[in-house]
Formats: sequence, C-alpha cells, structure tokens
Amino acid sequence: MKKLKITALLAVLAFSPFYANVFTADAPSIVKMVADAIKWKSESIDVGNIPQGKPKLIRFEFTNTSSKPIIIQNVAPSCGCTTADYTKTPIQPGKKGFVEASYNAAAVGPFMKTVNVTTSDSKTPKTLSFKGVVAS
Repeated sequence: MKKLKITALLAVLAFSPFYANVFTADAPSIVKMVADAIKWKSESIDVGNIPQGKPKLIRFEFTNTSSKPIIIQNVAPSCGCTTADYTKTPIQPGKKGFVEASYNAAAVGPFMKTVNVTTSDSKTPKTLSFKGVVAS
C-alpha cells in the first residue's frame, strides 16, 4: 500500500511541469473581456410581496458594451412556474436588450428562481435571479 502511494505521488510530481504550462498568463484578461461584453442593470431582483395567483413580470435589462452585435441564443428558467421572453434581434454595440421572466405566483410563501441566459458572446450561461414572497 505504501508503494502505491509513493508511486502515485511520483506520478503527480512527474506531470506537474507539463500542466503548469497549459494555461497562459493572459487568461484573466480574456475572462475580463467576456465579462465586460454585457453590462446588466441588475443580476438579482427582489420583487418583495406579490399577490397569490397573479403572475409577476420581472425585467432584466442590459447594455452591449462590446464592439460587435450580441445575440441571445437561449433563455432557460429554472422551473415550469416561470416563463421567459427576451430580445430576439441582435443587440448592437452600445444598445440595450432585455430578458423577462414571468413568475406564476401560485404557491404561497417565499421563492427564489433563476433564469440562465446564453449569448453569442459566451457559451457559459449567465444566471439571473429573482426572489420574493407570495402572499394570500
């Protein structure tokens, strides 16, 4: 058992120099560039108290801060109690777009829901959230 641990440790050490050079020093600037392409007015909204049985519309607005048009490719609400709409046309540089979530407010009590947004600028979805309390 001791030989197995020593062998595993030596294998890790042997491959460490290889993996150390896989990522370039410029990686943080690439992440920053992607993050700056869309500036959200708010990524999390507290809607407060809402009446039961009356759908609540939550609007997330953003500005395209990149130098190229951005297209919203997919908007995925976290559950069936939420539907979504969004800007369907390309959002030109400097222009605004939106993602809307409509929560059905059927169940009484506190809630927190998310909407994942994928754009042409990044294949990693952006998670937007909203919360509140449904009162009877």
